[in-house]
Amino acid sequence: MNLNQTTLLPIILAGGGGTRLWPLSREQYPKQFIAFDDEQSLLQKTIVRMCELEGDFELNSPVLICNQAHRFLVSDHAEMIDVKPTEVILEPAGKNTAPALTIAALKYIKEDPVLLIAPADHRITDSKEFNRAIVLGVSQAQQGKFVTFGIVPTGPETGYGYIQTVKSENADSVQVLSSFVEKPDEATAIKFLQSGNYFWNSGIFMMKASSWLDAVQNYRSDIYDVCVNVLSNSKASDGYCFLDNSFTDCPAESIDYAVMEKICEDKSAYQLVNIKMDAGWSDLGSWDVLFDIRNKDVNNNVVDGNVVSHETTNSIIQSHDRLVATFDCDNLLIVETPDAVLVGNRNNTQAVKQVVSKLKLENKPEAVMHKRVFRPWGSYETLELSSNYQVKKLIVKPGKKLSLQLHHKRAEHWVVVKGTATVTCGDKVFNLEVNESTYIPLGEKHRLENKQDSDLVVIEVQSGNYLGEDDIVRFDDDFGRHE
Repeated sequence: MNLNQTTLLPIILAGGGGTRLWPLSREQYPKQFIAFDDEQSLLQKTIVRMCELEGDFELNSPVLICNQAHRFLVSDHAEMIDVKPTEVILEPAGKNTAPALTIAALKYIKEDPVLLIAPADHRITDSKEFNRAIVLGVSQAQQGKFVTFGIVPTGPETGYGYIQTVKSENADSVQVLSSFVEKPDEATAIKFLQSGNYFWNSGIFMMKASSWLDAVQNYRSDIYDVCVNVLSNSKASDGYCFLDNSFTDCPAESIDYAVMEKICEDKSAYQLVNIKMDAGWSDLGSWDVLFDIRNKDVNNNVVDGNVVSHETTNSIIQSHDRLVATFDCDNLLIVETPDAVLVGNRNNTQAVKQVVSKLKLENKPEAVMHKRVFRPWGSYETLELSSNYQVKKLIVKPGKKLSLQLHHKRAEHWVVVKGTATVTCGDKVFNLEVNESTYIPLGEKHRLENKQDSDLVVIEVQSGNYLGEDDIVRFDDDFGRHE
């Protein structure tokens, strides 16, 4: 290895709630974990894109930063594509992108790598162009510069922030960045498009770890000081960094607002450059963006799932569980999931965010979670719920097992419908095959395990005077949840 070679460390920001794509995206299962075009989720595509970068640098495996609630989802998505991250940094609460980047820069300052910071939930279709831009960015970051990646606009988009650059003859290489511009109205966006020196702000940045720490100390010492204290009290284990709860005291600020915009205003202190990127980028931030990039039928509809449409035009119609039939419709957004249906005007899809806010005010669980809830061992789905009984479908992944546990207020019946279950009940351990069942008495220690190489599916019937998920005492757990 060349000791003078630059190290490139991708930092993938896998937080965020994706509320504008509700009901498909939920707080506990946001859009970065959803596969929109094929079998890979947006997070998986981002990881693969980072791992395939090539250039005159030493490429490290990505660092993933996410909320503690998404710990196992992030790890599972990386494991499914055979990638072992350098580390997974777990935030007790989301504090936007500047604190996340500061934590990463502090952790790896000893090697002082070039950091490539990118959201986990963006779509990029031209990997070759993306690689070209990144290689050019590394050459600039090595010199201590701060690098943005401006997306060549394809229309007068009003949903994105813009980057303004100084006009130059060689617009295809490095450009001096002049200012960050808030989301414009349509008339202003048209002027931006005509000028040729405005680009969409991709939210992708690059700089040396030392450069970022110097700038954030200079402009936002409050963020820097909290992050230093947080790391001194954080714990690392098995590839995870559990940030101390004092992270919740950190100001929530984006990279743009905390540092980049201040560099633009303070032009003598740091160098900020932009690299033009035309790589088929989209932030998939709303249903109208999804409509723009998807294939349409002969009536200009985006249709997914079990859908029958008659005299329906210019609409998004998605079915994920039941049949959806439409007639005499135009410009509608119709999204059906097992527990929620959204219907609205496709020309006003930004209003979905306000709908989710209302759901949260009314404490609707559908704002936060899907009917299918993911766990580190697999998932469960509630099939029926009453005051004193509940029926669930459990799917246990190969080689996984639930914690050794007991319940004080409910008993359980298990029926195997697929695979072979290894059951612990009290001091007995035995196997259950398809169509076999067992009873777990109230207060009895028990465990469900899948030792096979395919999914185990169990129907669980709970009965008792309280059926909440918090009626559980764990004694042993492969995922550290008993601590």
